[in-house]
Amino acid sequence: MYRVMIRDNMAPLAKDILEATGQIEVVVDNRKDTGEPEKLSQLIGEFDGVAIRSGTCIPAEVLAHSGRLKIIGRAGIGVDNVDLNAATEKGIVVMNAPGGNTVTTAEHAISMMLALARNIPQATATMREGRWEKKKLIGVEITGKTLGVIGLGHIGRVVAERALGLKMKVIATDPFVSESAAKDLGVELLALDQLLERADVISLHVPRLKETLNMINAETLSKMKPGVRIINCSRGEIVNLDALLQALNSGQVAGAALDVLPQEPPDPSLPILQHPNVIFTPHLGAATGEAQNKVADMIAKQMAAYLINGVIINAVNFPSISRELMEQIRPHLQLAENMGSLMGQLVRKPHDITVTYSGDITRFDTRPLTRAILKGLLGVFTDKPVNFVSALALARDKGIHVRETTSQVRGDYSSLIQMKLEGHEEEPNEIWGTIFGKKYQRIVRLGRIYMDAIPEGSMIVIQNIDRPGVIGNVGTTLGRHNINIGRFQLGRLKDRALCMVNIDTPAAEDVLKDLLALPNIISARQVHFD
Repeated sequence: MYRVMIRDNMAPLAKDILEATGQIEVVVDNRKDTGEPEKLSQLIGEFDGVAIRSGTCIPAEVLAHSGRLKIIGRAGIGVDNVDLNAATEKGIVVMNAPGGNTVTTAEHAISMMLALARNIPQATATMREGRWEKKKLIGVEITGKTLGVIGLGHIGRVVAERALGLKMKVIATDPFVSESAAKDLGVELLALDQLLERADVISLHVPRLKETLNMINAETLSKMKPGVRIINCSRGEIVNLDALLQALNSGQVAGAALDVLPQEPPDPSLPILQHPNVIFTPHLGAATGEAQNKVADMIAKQMAAYLINGVIINAVNFPSISRELMEQIRPHLQLAENMGSLMGQLVRKPHDITVTYSGDITRFDTRPLTRAILKGLLGVFTDKPVNFVSALALARDKGIHVRETTSQVRGDYSSLIQMKLEGHEEEPNEIWGTIFGKKYQRIVRLGRIYMDAIPEGSMIVIQNIDRPGVIGNVGTTLGRHNINIGRFQLGRLKDRALCMVNIDTPAAEDVLKDLLALPNIISARQVHFD
């Protein structure tokens, strides 16, 4: 009999599903004190599985006492409250429930837009105070207005579909979605500045990345259409609240609806909380009974499938394949994911890809390897976990076509993975990888240049003109910034060279600027491998 602990006031459906198997004993523990690391460390090793929402954190110090624990199920998409590296080292599968709250969050954004357009919260407040302010609360029609969706992922797509049903014109911006994919939705894809100029209403649906922090700031607000209305149901850090308040006071922004804030709950003295043209909800995007039942249903069924049948579904740290096959192809899975991540970090644009497998690896089902490549590639573009199950569907949503081929030609390697970005003319547009000694990852070609590089830690990828002094200048520059070189790999082709430099500590932006300023350097990009 397996034992599973359910925490965080999860919908009762999860308990019912697990117990209905007849092979799982369920303990529901919603006490706050048992969620503290010290107490949880004492309990967690007694269970085969733990099902949680966002309220319980499972850090490395808890997993050090994991005992018989085999699986952690997160009823929702975010797994920031679980130490994935520690779980992986312990052989614990971490699963989530992606998509369970997509519709709910999108509907909340639409609700916020309508409430903002017609001043519904303000009208409710004034009537409760005994005032009848009909003339002061005149709103605007939504029909015929232009909605700008920033971020055309799962939630952004549903928002766009609902807005089209309201007879709105929908435009969108997303650097990782193709024009054809947007067109299929009935949406016009634009550059960000073009969207800001045209949209009457802007709805934000982007992940929390370095590029999106403070995306809505004084500069972007000044580019917007006067009288614009802004909806944020994504991440609080996307909007600079001071800049938004100034834009509201000046009339540049007519109103805003915020479900998320940089600090939650916010300081009650936060000035924007008192602005009459802003409406708020306390992070209710995913807070519906239907959504909570969906994620409880998903995670319970996934946990049961793994515990009873060894089937892995929606794992964020393991591919969805059997344990036996995992042991055989694990090094290639890690290599494939690193290859995708490297190309994503270097290119950062969506492209169709062709993956070719040759040699011994073709004896296995290579589809998990292709998903590993996509996991690494698409993981660069989002702060949400991309798993081996969702990667292919996410690629389709973004208009990325994937072609997989195999070849029995061995060449110089016992197994070889080749990934090519179709339609990308600039270097590098392809990458080759192999495994040495059954476990050692190697990048053996990047673009047209052959080499022998190890994809791990932090790495600087340098393209340069092949002239004397480049290597010395690079080493001197890194040394001046107190950065130690762990490994330096150089490949050459005619008058061009490519350096892949493993460094012991990440390089700051000023280091890359200094490298770019050196003679004969064409490009210098830093990449990171988990």
